[in-house]
Amino acid sequence: MNSDHLSSRLKTVAGYVKKNSRLADIGSDHAYLPIWLAKNNIINFGIAGEVVRGPYQNAKNEISKAGLNNTILPRLADGLAAIEASDHIDTITIAGMGGTLISQILDSGVDKLKNVQNLILQPNVGEKILREWLMHNGYKIVDEQILAEDRHTYEVIVAEPVNDKITYSDKELTFGPFLVNNPNEVFYQKWRSEKQQLENVLKQIETSKKPNIDKIDELNHQIKQINEVIGNES
Repeated sequence: MNSDHLSSRLKTVAGYVKKNSRLADIGSDHAYLPIWLAKNNIINFGIAGEVVRGPYQNAKNEISKAGLNNTILPRLADGLAAIEASDHIDTITIAGMGGTLISQILDSGVDKLKNVQNLILQPNVGEKILREWLMHNGYKIVDEQILAEDRHTYEVIVAEPVNDKITYSDKELTFGPFLVNNPNEVFYQKWRSEKQQLENVLKQIETSKKPNIDKIDELNHQIKQINEVIGNES
């Protein structure tokens, strides 16, 4: 992967960035995503934010090599602290982290979200935690994608701020309000695998000397929920 050829995961994220956006890519690593978006005339301006000096230097080098020093600014900062008011950022991308960490980044920098109209988030794990944060903080999920790449499953969650109260069911938070209604084979594969893991854990607990009844009930609930969603596909 490089700034000319994005991975399928980042290409999916890029597909949700609107034309003429002013982007902050948090945890940008080599800044491949904002560079690709700038080269394809999708963003007018970008921030490549990194909290670690090594990846920050990588981003700085790649931006310079692409001749985009006037379009994309690398910033060494923690999370949304990379964004300054004068940047007029309207779109934020955060990809390749856990849902808990993404939620913490958004929560810690909530004052930087005031004028942001588009959140494009790609959690590696903890999707439910991230959806809960969005629901409790006034963001509506407007689209989702699930894809497989290099034997990993990735979900992309796109959200926009709304004034109305947003409420998602436990099923929607767990499986995704869009994904659960438009499941593809990757979705079924993910939840078959998750179900198998839960059943293995359940078996271990049930055969232990002092089985945890509460944990057994919780696992049975999760397995039942998955069965209800994947149905005969299981």
